[in-house]
Amino acid sequence: MTVKILIVTGDAAESLEVLYPYQRLREEGYEVHIAAPTVKKLRFVVHDFEDGFDTYTEKPGYTWPADVAFADVVPEEYAALVVPGGRAPEYLRNDPEVRRILAAFSDADKPVAQICHGPLMTAATGSLAGRRVTAYPALELDMKAAGAEFEDAETVVDGTLVSARAWPDHPGWMREFLKVLRVKAPLA
Repeated sequence: MTVKILIVTGDAAESLEVLYPYQRLREEGYEVHIAAPTVKKLRFVVHDFEDGFDTYTEKPGYTWPADVAFADVVPEEYAALVVPGGRAPEYLRNDPEVRRILAAFSDADKPVAQICHGPLMTAATGSLAGRRVTAYPALELDMKAAGAEFEDAETVVDGTLVSARAWPDHPGWMREFLKVLRVKAPLA
C-alpha cells in the first residue's frame, strides 16, 4: 500500500525546505507530491546567513515541477503534510484553496511538518491556537498573535504537529516528523 505525503509550496519557497523533506521522505518509502497554485515549474530561492547582514539574504535557487494544483488536492488521499518556508507562505496564506487543504489536515489530526515561514500558512487557518510551535525567530509575534505558544528551539513536537526554525534544523525536524509518521502513517 502506498502512503502519500503532500508538500504545499509555491514560487520563492526556500529550496532546501522543499527538497530536503521531499527527498528524505521518498528515501523512507513515502510517495510525495508537491502542490502549488498551478501545475508548473516552480522557482525556489536560497536563504543564507551572511556576516554583516541583520537578516538572511536571498538568491535564486532550484526549479522543480509541481505535481498538482491546490484546487485539485483531495486531502483525504494524503496521510501527512509538509509546509516549507521561504517567501512563498507570505502570499500562499491568502489562497483559499491552500487554507482548505491545511484546515483539512488539522481537523483530521494528521501529521503536519512546518518550518521557517511555513507556519504563516497554518496560522491563517486558525489551527495554531493553543499549540506549541517554533518557526523562524522573526515570526515569534505572528505565532503568538495566532494563539500559539512560541518556543525558540530546533524542533517542537505538539501531538501531530512538528515544527522547526529553518533549514539548519532539518536533521532534528525530519527525525521527529518520522517518529510521528511511523505511528500515524506507517508504511506497512
